[in-house]
Amino acid sequence: MTKKPMRHAERNEVAYDAEHWTLLEKHRGKALRIMEALEKDLLETIAHGSTARGDVTEKSDIDVFLPNPPSAFIVENALEKACIPTACRFVVQATPAYTMKAHIEIAENISVSFPLMKMRKVEWEFYKFGGEITAEGLRNGLRVAGVDKRLMLIEPTEFGHRESSIVGCEEHVSRLLGITVETVLDRVHVLLRRDEVGRTGVFLKEELRADETFEMALDRLSRQNPAVRRRLTSLS
Repeated sequence: MTKKPMRHAERNEVAYDAEHWTLLEKHRGKALRIMEALEKDLLETIAHGSTARGDVTEKSDIDVFLPNPPSAFIVENALEKACIPTACRFVVQATPAYTMKAHIEIAENISVSFPLMKMRKVEWEFYKFGGEITAEGLRNGLRVAGVDKRLMLIEPTEFGHRESSIVGCEEHVSRLLGITVETVLDRVHVLLRRDEVGRTGVFLKEELRADETFEMALDRLSRQNPAVRRRLTSLS
């Protein structure tokens, strides 16, 4: 069941049991294997979401993001050299105004993604909003604050985490996470809207053909889809 946003909630203290700590270590180990494979080719990586915050479940996604990849070929080649299989590849775009991204599914709930064009500030800050951490942070056992899909601020503690609703506390959250209040308000609006009208999905999700590169897919999509063509043209 999809987690619903919390408009009003008291601050709660959540203590992790031994099973949770074991699951967190397992998730982080999977993320770190991918990140270290990419970093061997000098690719900067972050893990984001519950893997970074610590509030994982059995169904949690393991998301690795590359902020500044030099090319899709280098990313895919780095994964291949590390014998990390690719299940499928997609070009994904959340809305017509958002950046198109490469999305590589490694396995169920495990993925690598990176931008295929320049990102807007609100898109960069999305990762800090949810919580982001480097490979070095994972190796050192660090956890970071971030906001989950319930719009609950997750703040790591020695024994687990502290959680509280961010609705009505957007300025405090922006200062805590080091992002603009506009980004926080944008995420609040989007997640509350999804709760009201149902999950709307993404604007575009196109699977690549077996012999197709991400660059080739972008070219194909730009010829087929006027919205994609306009987004690419706006960058030139």
